[in-house]
Amino acid sequence: MEDLAQLHARSLSATRSLIAGIRPDQWNSPTPCADWDVRALANHIVAGNWWAAELADGHTIAEVGDRLDGDVLGDDAVDAYDRSASAAETVFSKPGAMDAPCAVSYGPVPGSVYCGHRIVDVAIHGWDLAVATGQPTDLDPDLVAGCLDIVRPQAALLAASGAFGTDVTPDASTPQSELLTMLGRRP
Repeated sequence: MEDLAQLHARSLSATRSLIAGIRPDQWNSPTPCADWDVRALANHIVAGNWWAAELADGHTIAEVGDRLDGDVLGDDAVDAYDRSASAAETVFSKPGAMDAPCAVSYGPVPGSVYCGHRIVDVAIHGWDLAVATGQPTDLDPDLVAGCLDIVRPQAALLAASGAFGTDVTPDASTPQSELLTMLGRRP
């Protein structure tokens, strides 16, 4: 697998183009994530980047508190995404970041585990935005391969978490279909 920090940067870059491609009339459109419209989903991604920057830098959830609650997009979603992505990319690129403990909600984990989860979250939610806004949904094949390397060993755990749809028929006809269906999406 490609270096996690590089794969994380690739995921951030791919999703940035999708954030930039959202038209003004699409922010209230539904997404494959039933509880979120386009704006709420974009906000989730940006907030996740900010959380990654904090937690991978050694801060705890309690230290961050409610600072990242609510709207973090403001009036310029692309600028908000760029700033959050830069902060997340910087922290995961620091020497030792993949070994450093991150105090995430599911327990302290090495930075490599948290970075892996951020890679998948950013890439898959980017795909969700593409679907919701009519943008191209073909993900970078190298990004898909990296995400599969991260997700496959955790597939049963992820399915049991309830965070992903379980009524989706697995489809391994292509690597992207395998990844998407493993994470409850319908390609």
